[in-house]
Amino acid sequence: MKVLAINGSPRKGGNTEIALRETLKVLSSHGIETELYQLGGRQVHGCTACNKCRQMADGKCHIKNEVIQECIDKMREADGILLGSPVYFSDVSTEMKALMDVSGYVMRGCGNPLRRKVGAAVVVARRAGGTNTFDSINHFFLINEMIVPGSSYWNIAFGKEKGDVLNDTEGIKTMHTLGENMAWLLQKINR
Repeated sequence: MKVLAINGSPRKGGNTEIALRETLKVLSSHGIETELYQLGGRQVHGCTACNKCRQMADGKCHIKNEVIQECIDKMREADGILLGSPVYFSDVSTEMKALMDVSGYVMRGCGNPLRRKVGAAVVVARRAGGTNTFDSINHFFLINEMIVPGSSYWNIAFGKEKGDVLNDTEGIKTMHTLGENMAWLLQKINR
């Protein structure tokens, strides 16, 4: 079993990455292979509605979107997916939005290979907007027929400067509980 975590924050080593790593740490402790992919801060493009992915039905974006295509390929191989984003004006980062739009359209056009995979959002906010960001990511999972585990609270942690999220005891506990619940669910599904 493998869980892929995609960091939508352009801030490498920042609070979103820390929250994702806290969740991955728990998953690893259950013998689940994990990978963290750095999406944020890389050159990506949103969907241009060229519709070639639907015409070809080959699971590929045809606008030379190499970073997004790499994510799509990794998502197809994973059993579980964590999408992590900081809150930008009460929503996901532009890189995460591009990934969700392109990968959702591409994969729904080639048989929906995300169906019945486990997906969970990890959100980090400075102060507010976390619930809407959390909802945006969960809408992506649900439209793709994925299974979304819960936690002890919404998967939102708080922090501004790098490392501040570690001071959010409840937020880190929520990420740990998410890791436990995701591991349990993956083990039940993959029996």
